[in-house]
Amino acid sequence: MTGIDDVDVTVVFVSYNTAGLLKESIGRVRAAASGLRVKIVVVDNSSKDDSVAVLRSEFPDCELIVNDSNVGFGRANNQALPLAEGRYVLMLNTDAFVSSDTLSKTVAYMDAHASCGILGVKLVDWEGKLQPSARYFPTPLNRFLLRTGLDRIFRGVRMIDDLSWDHASVRCCDWVPGCFYLVRRELIDQIGLFDPRYFLYSEEIDHCFAARKAGWQVAFFPDTSVVHVGGESAKSEGEITASGRQLEGLQIESELLYFRKNHGAVGVWTHVLLTTLGDALIVLRRLVRGRLPVGFGAYAKHAARVWSLFRRTRCGTAPTR
Repeated sequence: MTGIDDVDVTVVFVSYNTAGLLKESIGRVRAAASGLRVKIVVVDNSSKDDSVAVLRSEFPDCELIVNDSNVGFGRANNQALPLAEGRYVLMLNTDAFVSSDTLSKTVAYMDAHASCGILGVKLVDWEGKLQPSARYFPTPLNRFLLRTGLDRIFRGVRMIDDLSWDHASVRCCDWVPGCFYLVRRELIDQIGLFDPRYFLYSEEIDHCFAARKAGWQVAFFPDTSVVHVGGESAKSEGEITASGRQLEGLQIESELLYFRKNHGAVGVWTHVLLTTLGDALIVLRRLVRGRLPVGFGAYAKHAARVWSLFRRTRCGTAPTR
């Protein structure tokens, strides 16, 4: 890394078939950069649209890495690290749009709180509706309860998303979403960035888990907001889930890798068994309610996909791509 004193924050975009959104997002970053020295690095993951041409013609001062193939989100962000300068690195999705005060306020907070290694902000949609912004680590149990709706009964179990608080004050949390992910360079030098085993999804959860384990704080900062569309790159790859706007196969695989890495063989086996039980309970509940047989095939397909990926990832120890 060179020129660290010439830059405050390096903003890293991973571009994949979102040329229009990328133009808007870069424009928002530049408008918010007043008073800060900001460098922008874009890694294009072999986009099929005109992303590279747009970048070269309209943003020639941005550093550009062009991949011959889609290497995944975490790996692409890792590629940008040799070009990163400054005290902080901001991973920003192309479908995430900062406010005019986002960069100045978040950098100022990090400068004033040396124990904070990773910072997230209030995420909203275009209508201003709050999105999950400060989250708890997933466990086999809370994933099972959420999928089956049993979280309404077992209220003592900490769920991944909790929107019942006012989101008006700084809050230490387990992890923050990777669409706006401000990281202290010192933390990256200590533990690295994203584990390359994750092609897409869970990389920021895993990274925050490692950061917390190393003694760093992960914090939610409420005094600015970022508009997050969500799922735009995923839509060009295949069918996305209705609830989480994610590619189901990659989501399942990343969960298997995460639980095996951070909770061991017992954790990943528990996750697979509870996921299968969850699908069975949902089907049983639909039967009791007289909904035979509409929708049953989807749950059977989901359970089969979990077991298939469990085998293909060698019990959650290796990625498939």
